Amino acid sequence: MSRLSGVTESGVGRVVLRWLRVLRDDLWTMRADPLPPFVWLRWFPHGLLCLVAFGVTFGAVAQLVSNGGVGGQLAFLIGLAQGGAVVFALWRPVPAWWLSMAGTLVGAVEVRRRLMAGGAHDFTWPWSSAGIIGHMAVLLLLALRMRTRVSVEALAVTALFTYVAQGVWGATRYTPTGPLAVILSTVVVVLGIALRGRREARAQLEQQTTLTAEERARRALLEERNRIARELHDVVAHHMSVISIQAQVAPHLVKDPPQELRENLAGIRQNALEALTELRRVLGVLRSELPEDLGTLGQGRDTAGPGTAPDAPQPTLDRLGSLIDNTRAAGLEIRTDIRGDAVPYPPGVELSAFRIVQEALSNVLKHAPGAAVRVEVVHFPDGLYLGVTNSRPTRPATESSGSGHGLLGMRERATMLGGHVIAHPTLHGGFAVSAFLPRDGRPFADRPAPPPRYDVELIFPTGDDLA
Repeated sequence: MSRLSGVTESGVGRVVLRWLRVLRDDLWTMRADPLPPFVWLRWFPHGLLCLVAFGVTFGAVAQLVSNGGVGGQLAFLIGLAQGGAVVFALWRPVPAWWLSMAGTLVGAVEVRRRLMAGGAHDFTWPWSSAGIIGHMAVLLLLALRMRTRVSVEALAVTALFTYVAQGVWGATRYTPTGPLAVILSTVVVVLGIALRGRREARAQLEQQTTLTAEERARRALLEERNRIARELHDVVAHHMSVISIQAQVAPHLVKDPPQELRENLAGIRQNALEALTELRRVLGVLRSELPEDLGTLGQGRDTAGPGTAPDAPQPTLDRLGSLIDNTRAAGLEIRTDIRGDAVPYPPGVELSAFRIVQEALSNVLKHAPGAAVRVEVVHFPDGLYLGVTNSRPTRPATESSGSGHGLLGMRERATMLGGHVIAHPTLHGGFAVSAFLPRDGRPFADRPAPPPRYDVELIFPTGDDLA
C-alpha cells in the first residue's frame, strides 16, 4: 500500500512540474509580440490606448493619494506601472501583464496597511478603479495576440491573486472590488479570444479564397487548352491523311521505282496510318469530358455557328458570314468591314480566327445586350487582323452561366500561332477586341527577318456610327 501511495505521489508531482513548466513558458517570457500590421490598428487604437494609459496613471495617483493615504512618490510609481503596462502591452503583452499585476500587488499591500491603520476608510480594495481599467486593457491586448491557453492562464492567475488578497489575506473597513475585477477581466478575455478567432478565421478564408481563385484559373486554362487541342485534331489528321495518300501514290508516278524507294514510301504510309490511329485515341481521351457543344455561341444552341456537332468539320474563315448571320438573328446589329486580298491561310490560322471572332461576339451577346457591333477583317501581306468592337449596351446584362474565361481562350489561340490579342474598354462605354495572327502561324522570333509594322486604326463607334 505504501508503495502504491509513493507511485501516486510521484505521478502527481510530475503533473505539477509539467504544468509549472507550461506556465513558465507562457507567462515568464520577454519575447516580442507586436500588433499585426492591419490598417485599422495603426493609429486610432494606439492613440486611444495612450489616452487610456494617461487616464489610468493620473487616476490611480489621484485615488491613492487623496482616498488611500498613500505617499505621492509611491502612488506615482504604482500609477505609472499600471498606466505604462497599457502602452507596453502594444509590443510585449505578457511582460505588460506582469507589470500591471506587480503594480496592483504593491498598491494592494500599501492600501491594506493604511486600511489596517485606519487611514483609508472605505477605500476600494484590493483593486482600485484605475487599476481595474488598466488591467482590463492589458488583458484585452494579451487575448488579441496570444494563444487562448495563455489568456486563460493570465485570467486564472488574476482571479487567484484576487481570491488570496481579498478572501484569504483580507483587510478591514474597505469596499470590496475583487468580484467586479474578476467578472470584468473574464469579459474582456472572452471578447479578445473571440476577436482573435474571428481574425484568424478571416485570414484563413482569404487564403482559401485566393487558392480557390488560382485553382479555378489554372483549371480554366487547362480546359481551354484541351478544347483547342480537340479542335486542332482535324487539322493534324488532314495533313497526316495527305502524307499517307501521297506515300501510296508516289510509286505509281515513277516508272520502275527502286525497291528501296517502295519500302521507304510504304514505311512512311504505315507510320502516317499509325499516327492517325494514335490521334484518334488521343481525341477519345480529350473528349471523355467533352462540353455539350464546341461550336455554341454564348452558351446557347439557338445562336450556334457552323460546326456545332463534335465530329463536324472545323470552321474556317469562309463560314464567318454564316456566323454573323446567326448572331444577327440573336438580336445584335452587326456591320462588317473586310479589307485586303483574302488568300488561303493554314487551317490552324483559319480555325483560330473563326473562334476568336465567335468568342468576341458571344461576349457581346452576354455582356452588352442591344449594342451595335462592327467586325473588321483585314488581310495584310504578313498576317490577318481581326477586330470586334461594340458600342455601349442599351440594357443591363443578364446573369451569365459561362466560365468567364473567353479572353483567356482567345489569347491562348493567338499565342499558339505567334500572334497576340488586345482587349480593353472603349472611350464610349463599349468594348474592343483586336487580334493579329501571322500568316504562316509562326512566332516572329522564328522568322528570318522581322515583319513590317502596320498601323491599324482602331475606331470606337457609338450607336449612331453603326446605325
